[in-house]
Amino acid sequence: MSNKLDPAVRDFYVDEVPRIWASGILKRTRSIISVTGIENLPEGPVLFVSNHEGNFDIPVLIASIPKPFGFISKIEVKKLPIINDWMEQMNCVFIDRTDKRSAMRVLSDSSDMLKAGHSMIIFPEGTRSKGTGLQPFKSGFAKIALDALVPIVPVAISGTSGIMEKNNNKIRASHVFVEILPAIEVETVKTLGRQELVIHAESLIGETLSSIIENQS
Repeated sequence: MSNKLDPAVRDFYVDEVPRIWASGILKRTRSIISVTGIENLPEGPVLFVSNHEGNFDIPVLIASIPKPFGFISKIEVKKLPIINDWMEQMNCVFIDRTDKRSAMRVLSDSSDMLKAGHSMIIFPEGTRSKGTGLQPFKSGFAKIALDALVPIVPVAISGTSGIMEKNNNKIRASHVFVEILPAIEVETVKTLGRQELVIHAESLIGETLSSIIENQS
């Protein structure tokens, strides 16, 4: 698709196929997806920051968030035909975990995507929690947001580990909750700075997850 198109228009059309794919996968699991906070999505590029509970986080978020985004993936995925092509069209960024310099390039590439008008999502825990609770956030997302000067949209997701990770990797139905929190605006991003942003985002998502779990009990 032509890069001459407005980034938001281009990403809208590119997102159509991944959204159908993600929705189809979730339908096969017979899971229920409950989404709140869509009204909190601002116009323009944003950096989504989400906790990372399971392998189904990406399909759930693609199907649930009506705002296209790219994400960071292992470089090994580039070897997969068709999937690799679609991920590049979705503005995904690839990381080589065997190369320490690759992590720095990923931060820079993600920032460049945001500056070009494309939204991105990052999971600051760095690895799946598998439903064992929120893990400490790494600070890379704050560096990206400060460099690109875009709003941060925190996202809390709960229940994806019930689809696979909690079942010895067998697929089962789960009730997944996705809550999109109000954006941390650019002025606040600049005011808080890197370390305070990490604490603030982690606190917002942690409190929301606690609320989701409490309401389920």
